[in-house]
Amino acid sequence: MEEQEKQISFFRFEDLRVYHKALDYFQWMKLQVKNFDDYDRKIIGKPLLKASASIALNIAEGSARHKSQFVIFLKDAKTALRECVVRTKMAQKEGLLNDEQMAFSNEQLEEMTKMLGAMVISLTRPATRDRGNHSEYRSGNSDYNQDNTDYNQETSYSSEMESSFEY
Repeated sequence: MEEQEKQISFFRFEDLRVYHKALDYFQWMKLQVKNFDDYDRKIIGKPLLKASASIALNIAEGSARHKSQFVIFLKDAKTALRECVVRTKMAQKEGLLNDEQMAFSNEQLEEMTKMLGAMVISLTRPATRDRGNHSEYRSGNSDYNQDNTDYNQETSYSSEMESSFEY
């Protein structure tokens, strides 16, 4: 069986799973905000959509920068994530999001936070001879759960990405 080559996008951020998760989260949030009344859409919904869009936008913008600048943009994406946490909680307290919607939102935001954190770690760690060895991130790091498949895949991919971007 022939191994199928992975198509790499011209815009490298499009190859990142966390970028696609951020787009999916924005789309999901847009559907939720549609159900808000006009007042709540303006006061809570619009800023929530802006924050959720900022996650993907920061990943994309940072990917075109030098390594240290990319890290700053990834941290800005994490800031936008935390803003989404607060704004969704506000929406829940106003009765705009139910417990099930909140659980889904929090799950998505937590997963993206771990993925972005893994990328930051990968981009800020000192260069080693064996750039393919990520065992320290998959086994011993107490901040991240090794069972989180997306985290492990994003950690692995971020090193591939790191070597392909010009910093």
